[in-house]
Amino acid sequence: MVDPGLALSWSSSPLIYIVLIGLAGIVVWNLVPGRFANARLIVQLVFFLAMSIMVLELRVVPYEPTGGDETTSRAILIGSVKLLWWIHLAWALIGFVRIYVVFERKSHEARLLQDVVVGIVYTGMLLSILAFVFAVPVGTLIATSGVFAVMLGLALQNTLGDVFSGIALNLGRPYVLGNWIILNDGTEGRVVETNWRSTQLLTPAHNVIALPNSLVAKIGVTNLSGPDESHGLAVTIKMSLTKTPAVIVDTMRMVLLSCNSILQDPSPAVAITSLDAAAIGIELSFRVANLDQRITARNEIFDLVYRHSRSVGVLLAAPLSASVVMTSSPSDGTATSRGFAAIDLIKAIPIFSALTDAEQESLAAAISVRSYRKGDVIAEQGEMLPSLMIVRKGVIVRQHAQGNASMQEVGRLAPGDFFGETGLLAGIGEMPTLRAMTHVVVYKIDQESFAPLLLNRPEMAEDLAAILSMGTSAYGETGMPGQQHESSKFALLNAIQAVFQTTPFKHVRAPGREGKQKDEHP
Repeated sequence: MVDPGLALSWSSSPLIYIVLIGLAGIVVWNLVPGRFANARLIVQLVFFLAMSIMVLELRVVPYEPTGGDETTSRAILIGSVKLLWWIHLAWALIGFVRIYVVFERKSHEARLLQDVVVGIVYTGMLLSILAFVFAVPVGTLIATSGVFAVMLGLALQNTLGDVFSGIALNLGRPYVLGNWIILNDGTEGRVVETNWRSTQLLTPAHNVIALPNSLVAKIGVTNLSGPDESHGLAVTIKMSLTKTPAVIVDTMRMVLLSCNSILQDPSPAVAITSLDAAAIGIELSFRVANLDQRITARNEIFDLVYRHSRSVGVLLAAPLSASVVMTSSPSDGTATSRGFAAIDLIKAIPIFSALTDAEQESLAAAISVRSYRKGDVIAEQGEMLPSLMIVRKGVIVRQHAQGNASMQEVGRLAPGDFFGETGLLAGIGEMPTLRAMTHVVVYKIDQESFAPLLLNRPEMAEDLAAILSMGTSAYGETGMPGQQHESSKFALLNAIQAVFQTTPFKHVRAPGREGKQKDEHP
């Protein structure tokens, strides 16, 4: 005779093993770090398949309620097996979802979709456990909760609208984190966060605003960061017909050619938009590298329009609709029609700010003019220019030689810019190579013209050294590589004195030395 308790123990042993396997799977799954999604999924599948094989061998059907003819202890074991089986099934499905997100490499954009799928899986698991483990009438439960769900949906109508709009936006992906977007109502900013409820933008004023997803979905979005960060802009100006339209168009092309804040590829464009007896309308189209450059590029374009138009004698029109209005006296108008005067450019150069008006006019009287053809090399890298040159007309490109003998562009010079000040004053070579991109006309100030001013006012050398040490040339680079020691005020002062063949002046006291004055002509 076999003891009934022993028989029950032998028949329940496989169920106990399944329960132990399920519990072991939970423990191992939690021990695997969350960053190892693949390892977690493999562990989950191994334990789930082992449980499924054993469940099929015992003919325990997880998706059917437990029969009433089972003993209490066996019914508890079968219920535990079904409970663990459904949990492992849910985790396996969720593991596949997360693996898909990892392979997509867009975890943030797929976060809402992942959360929805995980929520559906867990809801299905809960309902299955209630129906097949605890024999709860799920149909009645769903019907009863439906009325409550309708009431809750009406109360949370706006919130649910935002949630589903967020899901739609994440599925459609009209924008991603970091994109700059603008809504049809004019609101714009960079996307810094998206969630179930809202999209947060960092505005140009550096404020964070939260926009409900339903509003974003309804109002319409323009993604300014797609397909890349570059952005197209257009500036419209009106010019007086003091020159032919062809000359004006060529002048505007030089404006775009000399602008350092815009992209030269794709090439900027100049288009005539209108022409009448009073003025010609010109549209300058260009692209900037990113949206942060918009204001800088516009400001530089307007500055270059003024400088180039004045250099060739083209006047800006002044109707009410003009983008740039220039008011001037008749005498100014005459000067403008003939281009930049030498004295105007000299007064605009920082290193000559220490001169009096009479000294600036004396320097302008001694100035000479030099021209370069398109493609001419004005100065090689490292070449010392004994004269300061001010661009009166045209565009000059600044280039650095690379290790492979190629030239890298580092900037461009336009009318009013200058170069050679370090060679004139301190005998330092030009750091970049300077090449004419168009026909170029420059004003030239040599050492012979500048020496009398320094002789009459020797204290001016210290002012020039201070200004020069601040890197006040057009683009801030004032020496050859490896000559950083000459960027100090006293090193530059000594270089100026050496170039003009003078010794330190009495009022100048460099660290550790006393200045002396020497009555010599440079």
